Amino acid sequence: MNVLDAIQDKRAVRQFSDQPVPDEVIRQILDAGRRSQSSKNTQPWSFVVVRDRHLLEALSKTGTYAGHLAGAAFAVVLVGATDSRWNHFDLGQASAYLQLAAWELGVGSCIAALHQEDDARALLGIPAEASAYAALSFGYPAADFTPAKMGGRKPLDEIAHWEKW
Repeated sequence: MNVLDAIQDKRAVRQFSDQPVPDEVIRQILDAGRRSQSSKNTQPWSFVVVRDRHLLEALSKTGTYAGHLAGAAFAVVLVGATDSRWNHFDLGQASAYLQLAAWELGVGSCIAALHQEDDARALLGIPAEASAYAALSFGYPAADFTPAKMGGRKPLDEIAHWEKW
């Protein structure tokens, strides 16, 4: 699969099979995130990989729409510094790379906002000076997984402005 195909075909997966994801596949996904671009190559991220079913369940309760974390084979909590807006951009880059690599390997994913960030940090032992406002669920899609078709994407001409607004 090439990158453009992956971008076009990738869908959010919130329902996962019980099939475990092998450690080698998890490592390939993490390595893709590690290789993502960042401002001045500072790589301001850490990844907390969560596979324990009880932790996944508890983590799923730290976000309003994070329930899919409970059924995932594993989750990755994106951890960064709290003192930089650019850090958020860099974590977004890492998130995209993680998800595209997973899709290439047949693993589905979905982002979750951790609205109770303090609870998520406490649950995973993440220091108070670090951000932990987002996590990604990962797993092989459930057999009955059907991607949402909520209207597709806006046409390019509707969102692109050339030279000026």
